[in-house]
Amino acid sequence: MVSKESRKAVRTQKHWRMRKSLSGTSARPRLAVFRSNSHMYAQIIDDTVGRTLVAASTVEKEAGSALEHTDTVDAAVYVGTLIAKRAVEKGIKEVVFDRGGFLYTGKIRALADAAREAGLQF
Repeated sequence: MVSKESRKAVRTQKHWRMRKSLSGTSARPRLAVFRSNSHMYAQIIDDTVGRTLVAASTVEKEAGSALEHTDTVDAAVYVGTLIAKRAVEKGIKEVVFDRGGFLYTGKIRALADAAREAGLQF
């Protein structure tokens, strides 16, 4: 009988394969996205110094009051617009998108589209 790897293990392997070629610099940092079953997280990271420049998630108090549920596509759109607004305020306009090994559909795509509409370029 053939056993399948867990989804988490497969996603982690995909993420490390992608990270071999993806890297954020000070001129063009990396927009890293992670989603769990209950929340969405996004960070803009400068990999040359290993520092998070901007972060947004549905765990924050503001998100809890603005959203009915934190695990929906609407929550992903909220996090995408929030991270883009915070990045533009800090002078970050161009980023490299790191989808974290997740498929580019649903919540990940909604977050990316919302970030583009709010002013980020990738």
